[in-house]
Amino acid sequence: MIRVRALLGDGRTSIEVTGHEGHVEDGRVCAAITAITQTALLGLEQYAQQYPDLVSVEITQE
Repeated sequence: MIRVRALLGDGRTSIEVTGHEGHVEDGRVCAAITAITQTALLGLEQYAQQYPDLVSVEITQE
């Protein structure tokens, strides 16, 4: 199961995507969730590059 957890409050939004969908052999569901998540992140990075005084994006790996 893929779990998307969004935390909203006090002008903040946090999104966490975890898990794996193991029911569809070709992984279409996982690929779709990954594509949507990565597209959002890439879009935010582009805004941060255009408006560095207004937007900051930090990406970390565990």
